[in-house]
Order: sequence, then C-alpha cells, then structure tokens
Amino acid sequence: MLLSPTAAPLSFVSQAQAQSVRVVPEGNRFRSQPKIPYASSRRTSAAKSTYDAKFDKVLAVLKRDRRLMSSIKRVAKRYKIDPIHIIGSIVGEHTYNYDTLDSAQSYYVKALSYAGIRFDFELNGEHVDTFVERPQFDRCRKEHIQKSSDRRWSCYENVWNSKFRGRKVDNVRYPKKNFNEAFFQPLFAGQSFGLGQLSPLTVLKMTDRVNRQSNFRKLKASNPEAVYNATMDPNISLHYMAAIIQDSIAAYKSVGKVDISNNPGLTATLYNLGDPWKRAAKFRRTGRSWPRENYYGWLVNDRIDDLKALL
Repeated sequence: MLLSPTAAPLSFVSQAQAQSVRVVPEGNRFRSQPKIPYASSRRTSAAKSTYDAKFDKVLAVLKRDRRLMSSIKRVAKRYKIDPIHIIGSIVGEHTYNYDTLDSAQSYYVKALSYAGIRFDFELNGEHVDTFVERPQFDRCRKEHIQKSSDRRWSCYENVWNSKFRGRKVDNVRYPKKNFNEAFFQPLFAGQSFGLGQLSPLTVLKMTDRVNRQSNFRKLKASNPEAVYNATMDPNISLHYMAAIIQDSIAAYKSVGKVDISNNPGLTATLYNLGDPWKRAAKFRRTGRSWPRENYYGWLVNDRIDDLKALL
C-alpha cells in the first residue's frame, strides 16, 4: 500500500524559502568605478564643477538641513527601509545627474511656482489616457495588470517602445522618444524633477505603493498638476523615493533571490537605472553570484562612511 507523502510543515517551507534568498555583501564588486556616461561629464563640465565638488556640496546641504534629514528618517521608517538608501539616491542624483543641490527649500519654492499652471499629459493634442485605448494596448487591460499602477504604466511603456516609438503607425510618424519624454513633459526640457529627480511616469507607477503606506491619494494622469507636485514637493517626493527603493529590494528578493537591503550602492544603482523587476530577472539568468553596481552606485558604496555620518 502506497502512502501519500506527508505535507511539509509551513514553518519548514517558510524557512526553506527564506534560506533560498542570499544576503548580498556590503561594498562594491568592482575594484574601480565603472565608466561615467558622457552626458553626466558634459553637464558637470558645463557647470565648471567637478564630481568631488558636487558630492561635497550636496553632503553639506544634507548635513545643514536637519529638517530634511528628520523627514528622510521618518519616511524610511514608514517604508521599512534604511534611510541610508534615500540619502544615497539623493547624493547620486545631485552628483551625476543634476547640476547641484543648493537647499531643500529651493524645491518647496519650485513646487509652489508650478502650482496653478494648466497643462496636460498629451502628444500631438491627444491625452495619454486616450492614446492607451488603442488596440495595441489590449494586453495591458488584463485585470491583474490594471489593478497595479506599476504593472499598468509599465505595460503601457513597453507597448509604446515596441509598437510606436520611432515608428509609423496608421500613417502617423511617432517620435523616437521614450514614453515619459513623449507624453509627460509638456513644459520642461528635463526628464526628472525635484529632490529625488523623479519623472512623472515613475510617480504614476509608484502611486499605488505610496497610497498603501501613506495618507496620499492615488495619482492619475488626468490630474497632471498633482503628479508634478508629487515630484517637486519634498514632503511628498520622499515617499515616492522610498517606494522606488522598497520596490527594488522586493524585486531582487522575489525574482533575483538575493537581499540587497544591506547594500545602498545597489539600491542607488537601481534608482538610477529603473526597471528593477526586469533587471532582477536578467541578473538571475546571468548566473553571477552577486548583482553589480554601476558608476552611480559605486560612489555611494565607496563613500558610505561619509553618508552614514549624516545619520
């Protein structure tokens, strides 16, 4: 007589699952800093500055602005992440991808200056909400995709890239721009804004995650003023920064089977690059022992003692 196998206790299963996730060691995998993109060096040269000078300046601003540091710690606690991840992302953005950070107060002022400006997220007069009703986006209308702002907007973005970007569709030639550039920047030349250098598209992706963990309402493309306010107002944008970092840690734990929560250089790298779920899957396929940082994350790990001193 064959006996059916006894089901494993739930505690054993959960332990086995936890053991399958390996903790990434601290520090960098690369001995020297990976190559810095030309666009970053060009911006820095144009400002007659250096990376070291910009790093020191943003560090000084953070050290001086205790109100901001207090907010960073409070938001990090709410999202159950180490505040060093948020600090690393701010420092990386303002060292490489933005001229410099003069003060957090300047972003409060900019947020107020954008208030009351009327504009829409559209391309050639067509709102993005109308554009994504095209049949090319049918696969994005599945229930499990529509229920998640991240999955929904990521799906729209992927369809744009594969079906419309730089292509001629129904006798209309579409620009060779990414989804964010094409629809979400009606007034500004840059791709990202505010303390965390967020893009409107990223904010829309993260709105469900932020809503679940804060008192902020979900954002919609039909209310672009609220979306831009979330990118510019540090009181709100810090929540979106934390959500992005939290999402990256979750992606690598779930798909990559590694825990990157003790390596701020990796979370900074993913903050810089985006698409953590795709990158986690790609890492798993490579068979490498550990994920590797880019130039941006390398700096964060290399200067980690300076960053921790802020706390």
